Amino acid sequence: MIDQAPDRFGGGIWPSEAIVIKPARGWLDLGFKDLWLYRELLYFLVWRDIKVRYKQTALGALWAVLQPLLTMVVFTIVFSRMAGIESEGAAYPIFSFTALLPWNFFAQGLTQSSNSLVGSSHLITKVYFPRFLIPVASVLAGVVDLAIALIVLFGMMAFYGIRPTAPLLLLPVFVLLALITALAAGTWLSALNVKYRDIRYLVPFSVQLWLFVSPVIYPASNMIEKLEALGLPGWLYGLNPMVGVIEGFRWAVIGAGSAPVSLILASAVVSFLVLATGVVYFRRMERGFADIV
Repeated sequence: MIDQAPDRFGGGIWPSEAIVIKPARGWLDLGFKDLWLYRELLYFLVWRDIKVRYKQTALGALWAVLQPLLTMVVFTIVFSRMAGIESEGAAYPIFSFTALLPWNFFAQGLTQSSNSLVGSSHLITKVYFPRFLIPVASVLAGVVDLAIALIVLFGMMAFYGIRPTAPLLLLPVFVLLALITALAAGTWLSALNVKYRDIRYLVPFSVQLWLFVSPVIYPASNMIEKLEALGLPGWLYGLNPMVGVIEGFRWAVIGAGSAPVSLILASAVVSFLVLATGVVYFRRMERGFADIV
């Protein structure tokens, strides 16, 4: 926490540039005021992560497009042509590409943020600033990649004759939900990674498994039918927070069928709960980062 310091001698306060750093008081002191005070630093951290990501690369920002495009081609050949997975009436290339955009944004944000504190140890041990800025910046840096890939998505929509509909206006909402989901998981893992370096090995493996339990390759209706066959409500699939993100993203772009409201609500509740508990845990651990990072 940052506050102005009283002047014990003159009875006033020190100049505005003089500050006192105090530990957080209470479990609900999450330091959001400090984040606002350091908003310019957040901008520079995001810009740093963007520059580092494409430094000394031949293709630069084109990787933001090539990765989902090449993955989409492989998925189309293997899962659509060979395995015969249905795509709910939409062309499978755009069906999978629409899901890969939020998934890649989430996966990269989670991976980068989980290692962000350890990778910024040279900053943490030398100067004070709200440490929460570091994982936040790692996730926000991926918005640039997502924006570039969205241009390609709109081109594919035109190619397949998909006209924009009213649900497309909700696309920013699902982008925000994907950001919150990535930040929620990344907040927990970044704090844990400072103390337990096993996290760096756990995250890539977990992301691979998470892909197959999320409706990227197949529609969510397949899993909902299996749950209902077992006598369970279909919205339970939404407890995987990426289910609501992907299905909402796909519905907003393709505009087919009704909105997956139950899945979106279940995923949003889980994402916000994980983020809230993650921020509380992060703040409790923050005071010891410089000692053990």
